[in-house]
Amino acid sequence: MEMYPENSWRGIQAALDTGANWVEFDIQMYKPGQFILLHDADFQRTANYPGALFDIPEAQLQEISIHEPERLGERFNPEPICFLEEALTRLVQYPSARAMVEVKEESLTHWGLKPVMQALLPILTGFKTQCILISFSIDALEYAKNHCDIDIGWVLRNYDQRSVTRALGLNPQYLICNHTKLSQDKMPASGPWRWMLYDITDPDLAVHWMHQGIDLIETRDIGKLVVHASITD
Repeated sequence: MEMYPENSWRGIQAALDTGANWVEFDIQMYKPGQFILLHDADFQRTANYPGALFDIPEAQLQEISIHEPERLGERFNPEPICFLEEALTRLVQYPSARAMVEVKEESLTHWGLKPVMQALLPILTGFKTQCILISFSIDALEYAKNHCDIDIGWVLRNYDQRSVTRALGLNPQYLICNHTKLSQDKMPASGPWRWMLYDITDPDLAVHWMHQGIDLIETRDIGKLVVHASITD
């Protein structure tokens, strides 16, 4: 929900209450075994707070408000950081909802892929009926496939034959791509996956891709798409 601070429970809840059955959020490991909802590796953009995530003492995280002051002013101040297990526990209150949980590459690089995944997978598998692990990192997803049975989704950097070939080898449940990387004239490659396209806010464009056979549309404005769907039904 673009009108709310990103990766906040307030925003996730607003999307769910608007009628979304799917949500997506990003996670970083801020210390061994502990995860928060965060896209970047710092809070400069969301809290105007200096310093890298991995250098901030845990006690200070409780003092940070991610209300996005530069974009949203003081409307949501204070907005506490949302911890992964908190978000997953609250998601249970919406039993029909599912969450795409994106593990960010900054954490994989900083801590190492294996330590991050060893800590993350037991958390997610406890909520696996409602969670899909997604990432740009195919290595992280391959690790997940080899160590648990949670559904996975690969976020493509590029849509080309090489990516399709690698996807066939990975065999994920979902393939995810920015819609601008695809030709609007034809359906992307079929396989043992469902497609999700992201960064779509135009209702007509969403309808176009749905008619092309796309299963899931990610948007920053679920309210507009829900209203449009109710008008066109």
